[in-house]
Amino acid sequence: MLVPRVAKVVINISVGGSSERLEKAVKLLNQLTGLNPSIRRAKKTIREFGISRRQPIAAVVTLKGNTAYEFLKKALSAVNNILKEESFDNHGNISFGIKEHLLLPGVRYDPDIGIFGMDVAITMERPGYRVIRRRRCRAKSIPRRHRVTRDESMLLMEILFGVRISRRR
Repeated sequence: MLVPRVAKVVINISVGGSSERLEKAVKLLNQLTGLNPSIRRAKKTIREFGISRRQPIAAVVTLKGNTAYEFLKKALSAVNNILKEESFDNHGNISFGIKEHLLLPGVRYDPDIGIFGMDVAITMERPGYRVIRRRRCRAKSIPRRHRVTRDESMLLMEILFGVRISRRR
């Protein structure tokens, strides 16, 4: 069985409306990652929140490779290397939130930007997952024995990043 790895890390800052705050969120993600964020639009209108369909509401960056590992180390130190058991889904993916971007090591407060929270989503996969995404001779599905399970991703996070997992009682 091949050892699972971090396929990608997705960082999302949801502002909830197109405004000056969204531009600041884009600027912040650019500073944190060095990449240009993608603007996400609302899928449907929600009157209670003042959001209309196709209105820009969030900024997202996807990190892969070594940049994903480097950012992940910083993000995990922002939450004191502790993740809840509920942060892991049955497919081995992990997601957690950071309340303030100032908790990331090496980040200083900039009054022009302000303070933002962010969501971090980690996708785990084994070598060989490419067959499901390739264009030529695409596989219909990946066998269950080759998929990453919840327990495997918990173990990998404990070993690779020294994360403690707070379990339910």
